Amino acid sequence: MTAETIDHSTLARLVDAGAVDGAHVVGKTGGWSVVIRYGKAERPLAAQRSRQVRVFKRMDTLVSYLKDVGISKFDVDAADYAPQTASRPDRAAALRRTHEAAEYDKWFREQVEEAILEADDPNAIWIPHEVVEEEMARERAELLARLKGGAK
Repeated sequence: MTAETIDHSTLARLVDAGAVDGAHVVGKTGGWSVVIRYGKAERPLAAQRSRQVRVFKRMDTLVSYLKDVGISKFDVDAADYAPQTASRPDRAAALRRTHEAAEYDKWFREQVEEAILEADDPNAIWIPHEVVEEEMARERAELLARLKGGAK
């Protein structure tokens, strides 16, 4: 089976054209996927948004889907099926990250507001860009000289 998938609209057109040779339902951890056989190709059905292999959590949902699209006979491989779904992330950790992000956002907005107030202050002292560049070039040269002097 290749990594290429087939989407719902392509599957519907193939079924309407009578080109589908079979459907193979495959059990996996957390649900079921379906591989469509047509011509010499085998392609798993893709989820609409993610374009990843679609996994149906419930077999009855998959059966209804296949019947609705026009496939009423299929084979099932349940060897790797495991009903448990992947565990949800720790809710406490997720909530903590959300609070940390909100605190950082609040701090950042306060810093921006403070900078705007300082910039709007009529007594603000503005340093021209050229002066800053000259000071940085001087400091860089001093640092390089110290590094070269210390490397001897």
